[in-house]
Amino acid sequence: MNTYVKTKGRARGGAKARGGRLAVAAVAAATFSVVTSEMLPVGLLTPIGSGLGVPAGTAGLTMTVPGLVAAVAAPAVPAAARRLDRRWVLVGLMGLLAVANLLSAAAPHIAVLVALRVLVGLCIGGVWAVAAGLAVRLVPERSVGPATSLIFSGIAVASVLGVPAGTLAGGLGGWRAAFAAVGALSLAVAAALALLLPPLPPERAVRPAEVAGLLRVPGVRAGLLVVLLLVTGHFAGYTFVRPVLERASGAGAGLISGLLLAYGAAGVAGNFLAGTAAVRSPRRALLVISAALAVVVPAMSVPAGGALAAGVLVVAWGLAYGGVSVATQGLLTAAAPAAREAASALFVSAFNAAIALGALLGGRAVDAVSLPAALWLGGLLVAGALGVLVGARPRAEERRAREAPAIR
Repeated sequence: MNTYVKTKGRARGGAKARGGRLAVAAVAAATFSVVTSEMLPVGLLTPIGSGLGVPAGTAGLTMTVPGLVAAVAAPAVPAAARRLDRRWVLVGLMGLLAVANLLSAAAPHIAVLVALRVLVGLCIGGVWAVAAGLAVRLVPERSVGPATSLIFSGIAVASVLGVPAGTLAGGLGGWRAAFAAVGALSLAVAAALALLLPPLPPERAVRPAEVAGLLRVPGVRAGLLVVLLLVTGHFAGYTFVRPVLERASGAGAGLISGLLLAYGAAGVAGNFLAGTAAVRSPRRALLVISAALAVVVPAMSVPAGGALAAGVLVVAWGLAYGGVSVATQGLLTAAAPAAREAASALFVSAFNAAIALGALLGGRAVDAVSLPAALWLGGLLVAGALGVLVGARPRAEERRAREAPAIR
């Protein structure tokens, strides 16, 4: 009898592990889809602006709006859906994302496209917030760490591959085809979530007071400031990377797609390199990342050297930025290890607000001054993040966070 029970228990555990891995992969596909949807306009600003008759700065609103909405939606969606099964919350959000992207492919005016991007922002914030804590419910305890990394890898990989993939699709069939392709992907992911996720009844939601309480932790405040400065600086320049490459290299759509694919490949490598380094010290990883970006982003404003020089800088940019999400997440987790869910909510809000702010500030710099002005602004903001990291005292703060009780 004991042998039977043990064998049966192992069988159930193995089944959970196998089913859990598939479920985790589906959740990672969901995070990949929402971030790809968010990043999609970056590589398509020129054709979007031409097709809808608006300047690049105005077309940049398609990046600004979803980021702002996502920053609000991240804490709001889980609270609003507190009694709903998280499986169906994710399925519903991915279905809404599919509809928003498919309708965007037929948008007749910039105002319609921006309005549809509001729905995209709602999905981004909701999926990030729900997905962040699901690994522990999908796999055995020993596999929670790798599963969480896989879920967040969807965000990291989309951040660096979503733009070149969208640019390639846009080059083959136009910017509307790129939105339609991401819409079809979102629909497929919704179906996968419905099939592969087990029932996920809601657990305790993060309360607003808990999130606000984290802001009293010095390490959390410093970490959020680093996220805001670093990500805002990156997107102030990167939102306009296509016109920057057109100006710097004089290249056509085909070569630009290749350069952005090289950026994406370098970014994936940077993600895994930074993930390894961040386990030991997220602050040191971010010091290297910030220093590299503070040099590379403004350097893109110099049009000398042609396609070769632009390619080298783009690869260096991707390698550095690829590690930002995993390293900044590690920085905040180290500052508040007893309140991981609340720290995750703050991280998601700050990251998406920074994406929106970067696109907005970069757009204003482009329209009011010049294209290089957006790159210099981005470099200055990243240098600010570097200054915060240099001035921080992580060891004392992290020790206090470890010794402090959970914030309630």
